[in-house]
Amino acid sequence: MTIKPEDAVRYEVRDGVAVLTIDFPPVNALGAPMREGMMARLDQALADPAAEAIVVVGANDKFIAGADIREFGKPKVGPELFTIQEKMEQSPKPIVAAIDGHALGGGLEFALAAPFRVAASRAKVGLVEVNLGLLPGGGGTQRLTRLVGPEVALDMILNARHVPAPKAKELGIVDAVTDGDVTEAAIAFARQKAKEGGPWPVAIERTDKVQNVDPKIFEDIRTKNAGKWKGTVAPFQIVNCVEAATKLAPREGLAFEREAFKICNDAPSRPAQIHLFFAERQAAKVDGTEGIKPKAIRSVGIIGAGTMGGGIAMSIVNAGLSVKLLDTTQEALDAGMARVTKNYQTSVSRGSTTQEKVDAALARIETVLDYSAFSDVDMVIEAVFENLEVKHQVFRKLDKVCKPGAILASNTSALNIDRIAEAVSRPGDVIGLHFFSPANVMKLIEVVRGDLASKETIVTAMNFAKTIGKVPVLAGSCVGFIGNRILHRYGAEGDLMQLEGATPWQIDNALKDFGFPMGIYLMRDMAGLDVGWLVRKNRMKDGTIDPNAADYNPLMDRLCEKGRYGQKTGAGLYKYDGRNAAPDAEVEAMLIQISAEKGITRRAISDEEIVWRVLAAMVNEGAKIVEEGYAQRASDIDVTYAFGYGFPKYRGGPMFWAEQQGLDKVYAKIKEYEVQYPQRWKPANLLKDRAEAGKGWKD
Repeated sequence: MTIKPEDAVRYEVRDGVAVLTIDFPPVNALGAPMREGMMARLDQALADPAAEAIVVVGANDKFIAGADIREFGKPKVGPELFTIQEKMEQSPKPIVAAIDGHALGGGLEFALAAPFRVAASRAKVGLVEVNLGLLPGGGGTQRLTRLVGPEVALDMILNARHVPAPKAKELGIVDAVTDGDVTEAAIAFARQKAKEGGPWPVAIERTDKVQNVDPKIFEDIRTKNAGKWKGTVAPFQIVNCVEAATKLAPREGLAFEREAFKICNDAPSRPAQIHLFFAERQAAKVDGTEGIKPKAIRSVGIIGAGTMGGGIAMSIVNAGLSVKLLDTTQEALDAGMARVTKNYQTSVSRGSTTQEKVDAALARIETVLDYSAFSDVDMVIEAVFENLEVKHQVFRKLDKVCKPGAILASNTSALNIDRIAEAVSRPGDVIGLHFFSPANVMKLIEVVRGDLASKETIVTAMNFAKTIGKVPVLAGSCVGFIGNRILHRYGAEGDLMQLEGATPWQIDNALKDFGFPMGIYLMRDMAGLDVGWLVRKNRMKDGTIDPNAADYNPLMDRLCEKGRYGQKTGAGLYKYDGRNAAPDAEVEAMLIQISAEKGITRRAISDEEIVWRVLAAMVNEGAKIVEEGYAQRASDIDVTYAFGYGFPKYRGGPMFWAEQQGLDKVYAKIKEYEVQYPQRWKPANLLKDRAEAGKGWKD
């Protein structure tokens, strides 16, 4: 439906104040009709003798959510935002932005051009463009810095913070906060300002917060984050722009920001980050569940006070929900709570939270020793040993004590959800919630649906994950789900390349140069090689692994036989001095011996080949997961890997990377690899079909 500019911004005069109401569904974005309507309504208000002041408010308790995503990638039409801002700053009548809901990105930039801002107490403001690989290009870096100073501006913009209205007032971003009707409060505020008379404050002309700024602030933040920001453009440009606000005249600073915005917009990381931004939102949607509402989750039981259970508890109470934490002994509970408290104290010491917030969070955790305490909770999450019989024992007890309709969730990383659900009389209430360690830090949750889970349970689990600030991806119940299934495949490819001539550190360094924070083998050493060894020995017994297979690499088995379990024993695939890993000539000698035993002539393997084989293995396995129905869409694979497995966000995820290379090129590479290893490299039908048709994943 096409919305006319005069409908996108409505006009009325109330108590001598012109009220400009933005009504541009669904989120009052800065689309062309809204911008055109705003210009016309501002002119109308300025010319109206009945209006002594102007209030801009959003309909439906929403201010301006930001740029209009429907215009992304299209030529801009209608007036630019900066033209509207200049008109607001030059207004002879006071203008008040009445903020409710969220004023994010361009929404806050619009509001910052008004002389005054009044916010509802529930409102939040922020400049979040860095999540899209961009910077605030509508004057945000300049006006905000001049209002709050460079340090606060850098923190807000670089971290895309959503700042609650009371905090925004404390910082000087808004002038007043109300618990009542924000329009009425803004009208009263505007009338008072009109009565007092001008001149009105202009944020872009403020100088008090940008004088005598130590340039070391900017040097330090660049140095501190150089590694974290590798491959990205926007964070560095944001620092440049905030620094410019402390050195340049107002209009020069705005011009500097516009040029920096163009640099970000043209950067290769920008389309990847925009892809992930929308992919994350798409991943939260469950196909075929339209009209199904999630159950309310207010209280959660957690079984197991270990590292994982404690981390899950922290995630939940941080969101304001209550937790009952159960373990078998008081000693285990005490140890678990001590670990949780220590984690919180670390956050307080770093300044990432306050003691007041920590005390409130800890008060929401109740420790219990008996399953009967779960009789009234809305959800239970077990985080016990990965053994089906142990899980069955837990779920039988839950089936007896939990109220009808309570969600029964398993944190399993490997077991079949339907097999777990066999233990209860209500399998439709059983779901997998695969948290990643440390659970209080990692954003990803794989919501694992079995065939027996009801749609209501699935929708509730996905909504719960979002409620506690996580990024949910829906996965089917196959071996390894999405993330670990792909991890197993590309890890096996790395093991094969070691037989052919690569070393663990060469593979790790190649992946690190690509953008991963850590390679395959350093990660295995940190996790402990003995964990995988136990699994492999069991699989050798049941015949699912053949240790004599030509492509099986026994290196890690032999390291474990020597007691080299990784970082915790001072040696594994690497040797260690404390936590510092170094290549080990003994490991390379073992590889040479293994290759000789298997009759493999070792060769030089380039870093380029390493990256291509690892990523092609990811992509091919990801395509199989999608075609088999264990993931809803290819972009869900990208979300899983960007938020749970360290895939560099500035590259958009493995499936996006494949599209950037060209699916035909990736398919051709896989066909090359298939010649030597036909079973290992059988192309996914989905990849084959899309590549041969010259299409992307969604075409």
